[in-house]
Amino acid sequence: MTDMLDQLVNLSKNLGLPANDYVILGEGNTSAKIDDQSFWVKKSGAELATIDADGFARVRFEPMLEMLTGPELSDDEITQALFAAKVDPQSPGKPSVETAFHAACLQLPDVNFVAHTHPTAINMLTCSVAFETATAGRLFPDEIVICGVAPLLIPYIDPGLPLAREIYRRLYQYIDERGERPKIILMQNHGLIVLAPTAQQAQNITAMAVKAARILQGTYAFGGPHFLTPADVNRIHTRPDEHYRQKIIGKG
Repeated sequence: MTDMLDQLVNLSKNLGLPANDYVILGEGNTSAKIDDQSFWVKKSGAELATIDADGFARVRFEPMLEMLTGPELSDDEITQALFAAKVDPQSPGKPSVETAFHAACLQLPDVNFVAHTHPTAINMLTCSVAFETATAGRLFPDEIVICGVAPLLIPYIDPGLPLAREIYRRLYQYIDERGERPKIILMQNHGLIVLAPTAQQAQNITAMAVKAARILQGTYAFGGPHFLTPADVNRIHTRPDEHYRQKIIGKG
């Protein structure tokens, strides 16, 4: 448990480095699965760049997952539920308002870390009128290798429980349609979520998603993106040598 928290702290600090331009101030939140019953999640208001172990709350999965399919809750009821979900009710601080979507992602197989950031390059995309058309394809092989065949897109929804419920619903729709989970989620007018088995992969996927967004932005100076064909995408996605590279890159 301590090792997972140490990894989460290091991941969060790296994501919060000013040079990366992924977050500023109290933006973004991260989480890590402890076991089938609980997970660590960033406390509300903590800054990723300066966070330490005290910046995370240990939260139980069960009440968070119940919120995803339960009745509508007022803002006060959601706040009460977040405090009640803490493993140690006496510990200081409130879990992030986004805790429910972290629970939804972390209960998927092979997801041990979730990283939610607001990179400027990503938000130039998610805040644009071209959001859906600009994310309709993949641009280069390593984008596929690291970020998967396609992102999960989420229209703008009020952050907190309403957003978590929509992510939960669309996650399983994506899995049903594609036979695998997404590696990245792009939220309109909001930001990026990365799902990964390791802290290193969460960091790598974030970096590649940001690079892809910058390249995409640049393509519009030359007439717009030239997406790879579905056959090309599938070929890269299923090549054994690319699977090997995924494993090596993921180890850092």
